[in-house]
Amino acid sequence: MGKPAVPVTNQTYLVEESSAVTAKGMPGIRIVWDSLHSEELVDNMDGPEEVEAGIDPLLDNIIDALTRPLTEEERSPKPKEQEKPPRLFFRGTLQEVNHFFYRRGWGDGLPIIPPTEEAVKEMLTGTDMSPEHLVTTLGPLRGKATVEKIAVNAVMAGALPTHLPAIIAGTEALSEKATRWDNYQDSQGSWVPFWILSGPAGRDIHVNSGIGPLSPGDIANAAIGRAMSLIVKNIGGVRKGVEDAGSFGNPGKYTMVIAENEEASPWESFHVEHGFSQEDSTISVLFPNVFNWTFPWVPGADAFADSMARAVRGPGMYIFVLPPGSADILAEAGYTKQKLKEYIRDHYPAPVPGGDAGNRPRMSFAPDPDHITILVSGGPAGIYVASGAWIQWQEYVTKKLPLPKDWDKLVNKYKNLVPVYAKY
Repeated sequence: MGKPAVPVTNQTYLVEESSAVTAKGMPGIRIVWDSLHSEELVDNMDGPEEVEAGIDPLLDNIIDALTRPLTEEERSPKPKEQEKPPRLFFRGTLQEVNHFFYRRGWGDGLPIIPPTEEAVKEMLTGTDMSPEHLVTTLGPLRGKATVEKIAVNAVMAGALPTHLPAIIAGTEALSEKATRWDNYQDSQGSWVPFWILSGPAGRDIHVNSGIGPLSPGDIANAAIGRAMSLIVKNIGGVRKGVEDAGSFGNPGKYTMVIAENEEASPWESFHVEHGFSQEDSTISVLFPNVFNWTFPWVPGADAFADSMARAVRGPGMYIFVLPPGSADILAEAGYTKQKLKEYIRDHYPAPVPGGDAGNRPRMSFAPDPDHITILVSGGPAGIYVASGAWIQWQEYVTKKLPLPKDWDKLVNKYKNLVPVYAKY
């Protein structure tokens, strides 16, 4: 239309904003930055003069950006051309390889497994897809997630070939609009991809669904999540301090993978809930950023349900992870998953945070049962709660694992790779 678009951003996020607009085909966009305080600090400032001192020059810069004639680049913006990256060969010690990758921003701060041709070839035994097959394109930098690139990052993360189907399906899940990945992965809110495996393949590859599934110590839980984190960074282009604007970050970005304990659950399997057959194996993703552990202070099913309702702080997406024993108590008392979700909706006690701030209107919205997940997993006590994803129209995205034809043979090769602790 011949009119410039002028985004306004805080100077802290100037690099992130520049990367975002370039990736979307607007390299010449006129970004105006400010140094104003964030809105939650405005009420504590000395007076309107302190605010106006920053607003006046900001308005001048906005007016200038809106009225300057367009340059030729601005008249005909083009997306940045994607160059085919060269294949790199590096020879050195394990430490030298790690330093080489780290200096180029390809790691996550922990040592990586060098993705040699032999290691990548072995990883590719976990799929029947060709290495060149394009699984999806990942934003914000529109990186092409081929099977080979996914396998490279899986090797770097220390994954096994048996983990590759989950990693491929997880990569495909991230590209679904319903996840709102573009909102969460590079947000100030430091959201975390929370991965749920359901179905027989999770048991085949020893994804922990017992004591401490979110703790270190299980190669499947650790490596699948770490591989996804590296894929997000190296293929999608979400780099800390460039595209990732998380104010504080989140340790869950290293890995947050859990499996459903279907065998101990009194209810329908998670993946069957989402329209898959009992024989299928799936991986699902959601983006929480708040985590809590709660416990009923008195015995009984109603006390369990009440403690879950008290853990809710307004609308959003909630994952309640229940130990098998707690799930049995609830089921025996007549609670189905749906009844439990409706109880949480009807009995949650709190308004959304911020309702008492200044003269702002007080808001209170009940959580939607469709945005609540009940999962059976973990140890013998307590209730684990993951919440966030305040954008109400986010959905769980669940993908079926593309298992290779010789899956049973592959599983048998690695079936004994489990920790055996010394007895003291």
